[in-house]
Amino acid sequence: MNRAPRTLRTVLAVAAVAGCLSISAADADGSPPPAPQDSRMTGIEYRSARVADVVVHSASMHTPVQLRVLRAADPARPAPVLYLLNGANGGVNGSWYDETDIAQFFADKQVTVVIPIGGAGSYFTDWRFDDPILGRQRWTTFLTEELPPVIDSAFSGTGANAIAGISMAGTSVFQLAESAPGFYRAIASYSGCVSTSDPLGQATVTAVVTRFAGNVANMWGPPGDPAWAANDPALHADKLKGTAIYVSTGTGIPGPFDTPAGVKGDLTRLTWQLLFGSPLEVAAHACTVRLHDRLRRLDIPATFDFRPTGTHSWRYWQEDLHKSWPMLEEALR
Repeated sequence: MNRAPRTLRTVLAVAAVAGCLSISAADADGSPPPAPQDSRMTGIEYRSARVADVVVHSASMHTPVQLRVLRAADPARPAPVLYLLNGANGGVNGSWYDETDIAQFFADKQVTVVIPIGGAGSYFTDWRFDDPILGRQRWTTFLTEELPPVIDSAFSGTGANAIAGISMAGTSVFQLAESAPGFYRAIASYSGCVSTSDPLGQATVTAVVTRFAGNVANMWGPPGDPAWAANDPALHADKLKGTAIYVSTGTGIPGPFDTPAGVKGDLTRLTWQLLFGSPLEVAAHACTVRLHDRLRRLDIPATFDFRPTGTHSWRYWQEDLHKSWPMLEEALR
């Protein structure tokens, strides 16, 4: 399916709306939701013998969450779980399943793959206040406390987990791993910007949240609030000791998938990659260089793949997943 045109129209439309709306300040009377007590699977529909659309009710967010689940090669045997997070759009207009070859890639692998759908502009974190547009966002609670026991029960999990994400979620996988040290045996971040409290990080986070008409003050308070530093994965990377880490980024210089042949003749997609994907990857590269230096100073082992070319786009992330899988697989054993 041709996804790039709709994605481009979405970006432009949201930008126009964000420019016209006066987004309200955080609700001073906001309060956190009750602790999760009743998260459960409420629906499952098999698209094929190995692919299921699953609905899990989140007690903390008071809402159903859609998931695409790829069952392990032998569903009768227990299997570890790999959570794959989509980028800033939450997978609504293009997800790991739609845009990459994961169905074929994981067909012979004894791992359950779980792809949450939703969370656009949320950074998959727990927000301080409910947002008038984006609603209640308690993704850290959902992904680390509510969802795993449901998945393990329904799909015979072994208790071993890994998580990978692109773009916005390339930040989130670090935040999630630090919020629950040891829960994820491995994390992989593709084209993310892990620092969130320095000027570039604040600008990046604010741009992503605002793109979806959210108010960033409802997440961690206004920029400069101590919560920004408290949620900056780079500042708390010492919590990742013992976690297998894979990080990749391009440079923004057009590469093999930034040509008419590389996009299979889809010139709208190519235009997006060159006009938007290139500068986005330049920023991701700068963030990743700083992360590399930070982890080296902390003496935390990590695999970094600095690709010499490439924009902020799916074909590169598919390749990144393939390259990082041996590390993820080893950690999940």
